Amino acid sequence: MIVRSKNELIDTPRDVRGEFWASRRFLLAEDGVGFTLTETTVAAGSEQVLWYKYHVEANYVISGEGEVANMATGEVFALAPGTIYVLDRHERHRLKAFSELRLVCVFTPALTGSETHDADGAYAPPAE
Repeated sequence: MIVRSKNELIDTPRDVRGEFWASRRFLLAEDGVGFTLTETTVAAGSEQVLWYKYHVEANYVISGEGEVANMATGEVFALAPGTIYVLDRHERHRLKAFSELRLVCVFTPALTGSETHDADGAYAPPAE
């Protein structure tokens, strides 16, 4: 059984930050459960283009408002507490945060924890 609190993750290698986001990674590949679970905050007023080419990501909005746009189709979806969006087809997308967004995110395959976004907004393929 794995039991962790968010406070245990602060200022550890599981507390990862980018220019517009911070991610507390509760579960990683090393935990052996096959997926990653994070709590991620996205800065108010930020806009990012992301493209998880090698991972499926599900995001549940806990707080804040914003929008996610599918870059291929132009569809735009409002984000508010209680909304989920899933990048099940590796969609390149634009994420805008009108206010600070707080998300619970699930990645599969699991992340190692050290990933950072490349020039395409993607994480590297998982190691085999």
